[in-house]
Amino acid sequence: GLSLRARTLVYSTDRVKPGELTTYEALADKQWEGRLCLRTAKKVYNQSLTATLIETHGEAKTETWLRGLKNNLARKATGGDRDVARDILGGICDIGVANSYYVGQMKAAAPGSDNRKWGDAIQVIRPTFAKSNGTHINISGAAVAKYAPNKTQAVQLLEFLVSPKAQQIYAQSNYEYPVRKGVSVDPIIAQSIGSITPDTTPLMEIVRSRQKASLLIDKVGFDR
Repeated sequence: GLSLRARTLVYSTDRVKPGELTTYEALADKQWEGRLCLRTAKKVYNQSLTATLIETHGEAKTETWLRGLKNNLARKATGGDRDVARDILGGICDIGVANSYYVGQMKAAAPGSDNRKWGDAIQVIRPTFAKSNGTHINISGAAVAKYAPNKTQAVQLLEFLVSPKAQQIYAQSNYEYPVRKGVSVDPIIAQSIGSITPDTTPLMEIVRSRQKASLLIDKVGFDR
């Protein structure tokens, strides 16, 4: 792992009260019917979140959750996380899901730009799963191929990428959460999101349920 990306909940500063939404499971609640925007469920970010819910609650409850999400959509699941913030600003929806680094990019954009307007229109929640106190994390990472011709140099590169210097670059240039303890996040992330407590579901268990997640997403016709 080289950096961490929290899967946060974002909401309208005008139409949602702080504390109304705190868990991923609650996204499927009836009160959000017609008020939710999401990017396509085919993307890895939403697939990994779905896979984690399968590991947490099982396939049957996760299917019910997916159907609740689909019922709550204000428009077809499409686009990216910044489009979610755009549509919250436009009044199409009131809540959505976005990776933390997209939040940083929007809130750091030039004043008056579209990205800045989208960032200013949202507040951010560090959600948890109902059965844990952890926030879902996506990891950007790298590995060395088994037969890499320049293995020594490849390992040196990865060691540099987790050094304090490189971890600070990740935090400041792309608003990532560092994987290395003791490296501070960018001030914009610190102010708009704050520190995170990652969910402790083992990564290999999430990977194990990725295919199940993809099949469930197709079964409920989420993107249709």
